[in-house]
Amino acid sequence: MSFRCSDCGYSAGKWMGFCPSCHLENPLVEEVEHRYRRVVAPEAVPLAKVRAGSEIRRLIGMAELDRVLGGGLVSGSVILVGGEPGVGKSTLLLQAAASVAEGGGRALVCTAEESAQQVGMRAHRLGIADDREILLLPDDDLDRILAAADENRPDLLVVDSIQSVSSRQIEGAAGGPSQVRESAARLIRFAKERHVTVALVGHVTKDGNLAGPKLLEHMVDIVLSFEGDIDHGLRALRSLKNRFGPTHIVGMFEMQGEGLVEVADPSRSFLAEWRGDVSGTVVFPAVEGRRSILVEVQALADTTKQAQPRRSFRGVDQNRVHQILAVLNRHGRVRVHDTEVYVNVVGGGTSMNPPAISRLLWPSPHPFTRCPWVPPLHGARSGWPARCDRCLTTFADKRKLCAWGWSG
Repeated sequence: MSFRCSDCGYSAGKWMGFCPSCHLENPLVEEVEHRYRRVVAPEAVPLAKVRAGSEIRRLIGMAELDRVLGGGLVSGSVILVGGEPGVGKSTLLLQAAASVAEGGGRALVCTAEESAQQVGMRAHRLGIADDREILLLPDDDLDRILAAADENRPDLLVVDSIQSVSSRQIEGAAGGPSQVRESAARLIRFAKERHVTVALVGHVTKDGNLAGPKLLEHMVDIVLSFEGDIDHGLRALRSLKNRFGPTHIVGMFEMQGEGLVEVADPSRSFLAEWRGDVSGTVVFPAVEGRRSILVEVQALADTTKQAQPRRSFRGVDQNRVHQILAVLNRHGRVRVHDTEVYVNVVGGGTSMNPPAISRLLWPSPHPFTRCPWVPPLHGARSGWPARCDRCLTTFADKRKLCAWGWSG
């Protein structure tokens, strides 16, 4: 980029409001370099000749992962897996690489964050240390990774992680927006040209969003979110974007000593220690993606003398719970301004279903008053008693709550 004086032709590398050569007060004008290149027109393919369902799929061998992906790996696709640190992203992809190798394929695992010994220890714990069809490359240089992938031609290329690799052709440290964008673009180009499935591990921010530019999610074909409470073993794999299958599909896993184990019946795991005779607990069929799962929701309320009562919510939307508390206080004759409220979804699950959040504050028995919940009669709208002497709440009050959107 250069700037030139329109009178005397003086050239400078930066803009100035006057010409130091002819001393005129006319500003320097930027010179725009026009670069043209001759290209051969590509051949366009008629849309009618493109057969639907012609993509090549390979089943991984992990039923939950295959279901979330929409039927297995698609040749030439790029998958982005994000999640909190320690949730098991590397373990999940290493097990997927082992399943691909067991099915007759070849996998290349490129780790830029761990050494070869660390990955070897994890593989030995998972029982896949003797598999020779899994190649390991501990390197953070993108050019070397692409050269190794081009030479070995794997069926699955795992890059752990996209924020840790860098290219020497781009200035900036690894993890910067330019490095992440360029590294992802080159890996996507390699996947399309060589018909290799590429799986990228992505970091998340403290807000839970994928780190890096938002463009990264638009560039890849599939975006998966691996969620779960670190204190519990259950993990949920959610499909947020899928160009080759349905979205909002959830796969359930459990972290055990031998790795991630598929959970065919997650409701049994969530309700393993549930007791129906305990105050402030309820079982509700929450919808996780397109899957109905029975979860246990616990609610505890207690009066306090503090000016600002404490509210702790885990696994639910706190804004929705505050709205339900306001409805209870205004139309349900339940005082909540001096009450501490604790809500928890047992097992590390996340229930964002509005009916579940509404129902959790009126479980059996009630967390505020411990009133018994009467089972509904045949043809009745609900199982509310006609009147409760303990909380002085009548059926008419609760019917008014229904008019305001209460779904308890």
